[in-house]
Amino acid sequence: EMLQRIYATAWKDPKQLKQYKRMLEEAKKRDHRTLGKKLDLFSIQEDAGGGLVFWHPKGSTIRRKIEDFWKQQHIDQNYDIVYTPHIANLDLWKTSGHFDFYKEGMFDQMEVENEQYQIKPMNCPFHCLMYKDAIRSYRDLPFRWGELGTVYRYERSGTLHGLFRVRGFTQDDAHIFCLPEQLQDEIVGVLKLTRSILSRFGFEKYELMISTRPEKSVGSDQIWEDATEALVGALDE
Repeated sequence: EMLQRIYATAWKDPKQLKQYKRMLEEAKKRDHRTLGKKLDLFSIQEDAGGGLVFWHPKGSTIRRKIEDFWKQQHIDQNYDIVYTPHIANLDLWKTSGHFDFYKEGMFDQMEVENEQYQIKPMNCPFHCLMYKDAIRSYRDLPFRWGELGTVYRYERSGTLHGLFRVRGFTQDDAHIFCLPEQLQDEIVGVLKLTRSILSRFGFEKYELMISTRPEKSVGSDQIWEDATEALVGALDE
């Protein structure tokens, strides 16, 4: 027998209920899914699969303008823009630790010439491979590499919601390779760049939270202590 989920709300008086209903109506007018359809910006084609976004010409124009702005902001802050593939050998994800930690959020693997390949859920291992591709000098550090990387993550169909919860998306991603003594200054630079970009889009009120070491982690205690100290120091600065 199928179960039916029922949602309910409770209010102190009719006035509160009326205000809530008014808020729902206003939110409905501003629903990005409705606006996306009405303005012909994007669509999610069920024939292609849930959570996969198709950007229409008008939406693509807006997206291109945003991406051009993003690229110039990063170039002005001495980032190099890079591009990486959309799939890689599964062994790469096992070596990086992503497969052990995040395999529940990754799509199933595909077999290519008797080897397992994984569509990428994040960009981190790709940038690390690029860094290892040549002999580097500490005098050349830091390296700042930015990418608008398109990634794919498995989300249950019941959790998908417009552009907020999807299975394929392009994220502002960057990796900075630096010396330990450069770490705090680099974090400060990232925070300033983030604030600059957010403010251009009208985001002025937000909260910053420090992510500390989780129960499942890689790296030595000293690395985590130094990283946390640099994060705290950057926020204090």
